[in-house]
Amino acid sequence: MTRGGHSKDRADDPERKCIATGDTHPKYGLVRFVVGPDAQIVPDILGKLPGRGIWVSADRKAIEKAAKKGAFSRSAKTQVTVPDGLVDEVEKQLARRVVDLISLARKSGSAVTGYEKVKDWLSKEVAEVLIQAVDGSGRGKTKLSTPHYGSYIGWLTAEELGLAFGRQNVIHGALASGGLTKRVVEEAQRLKGVRENTAAGVVGKGKTAR
Repeated sequence: MTRGGHSKDRADDPERKCIATGDTHPKYGLVRFVVGPDAQIVPDILGKLPGRGIWVSADRKAIEKAAKKGAFSRSAKTQVTVPDGLVDEVEKQLARRVVDLISLARKSGSAVTGYEKVKDWLSKEVAEVLIQAVDGSGRGKTKLSTPHYGSYIGWLTAEELGLAFGRQNVIHGALASGGLTKRVVEEAQRLKGVRENTAAGVVGKGKTAR
């Protein structure tokens, strides 16, 4: 079953260069870091902390490479401290960000959960994004298909989705078009890059989850 998705190109979105790979990407495809008052590298998930931004691709290996190879100090042009477990902290903050955005979408009426409600939204073409828990039953998840030209998010846990929807555990969810949906997809894509076990979900039109 296709687990597709796509996001429109944003030609007007500023690009930044990754200090680990040297590749240039739009800002929404990277993670911003700043040097804190104690000369320690701090992730700036929301992109609002003061100071000169240091950019790394939203990719686990890229962040680990930057941390191990002294790339942060070279970019900052001063000696900085990289805290242990930096990439895990980035993953934690990104997951919280995605959960918060889905929660806001739910409160605005742009998100639903529950197999039957999600199925109804899909059949009526209301849903633009299908969300399923990475640790949910594979058999149950295959009964729902990603919206045509829509997106699929499949690397949040049932507990994380439960937090987003105000329940204990959630397996199926859906987002309507408009509102916060585009931001949810972009932030989820960043999370996918830094989360170790993302094999159950793939963003990208025509891609298949394995």
